Amino acid sequence: MKIILLENVKGVGKKDEIINANDGYARNFLFPRNLAVEANAQNLAKLKSKQDSAAHKKMTEKKEAEELAKKLEKIMLKIEVKAGENGKIFGGVTAKEISEQLKSQYNYNVDKKKIELKETIKQVGIFTVDLKLFEGVTGKLKVHIIGE
Repeated sequence: MKIILLENVKGVGKKDEIINANDGYARNFLFPRNLAVEANAQNLAKLKSKQDSAAHKKMTEKKEAEELAKKLEKIMLKIEVKAGENGKIFGGVTAKEISEQLKSQYNYNVDKKKIELKETIKQVGIFTVDLKLFEGVTGKLKVHIIGE
């Protein structure tokens, strides 16, 4: 019997997967626990529309991420921090601070987890920071650290 899984079932398959299962297993275990439905025309149409919707959403998110990457490459983010005479920063500039400054100065929402810093910035100067905005979409941001 062909069935569509509604949840991940260990040893059977993943959610939204169409598999062949034994009739007894499907009727006595999977269907009563709402883990699967029969793969009839109506349920297959629902699954297809769900997959199309997910693909469309993913495509629009990727386009938005590409546009954001282009915008971010053109700007220079300025962050003022307290620094010593030799240009060393007290503390450091983290991904969280860069994210907050992008929000306050340019109104761009970039999650701090998407900002890739190998280590916190501890010097005054201009740095290029990598951003992983989406699968396959990376951007670069120039950050100018100014000492007070």
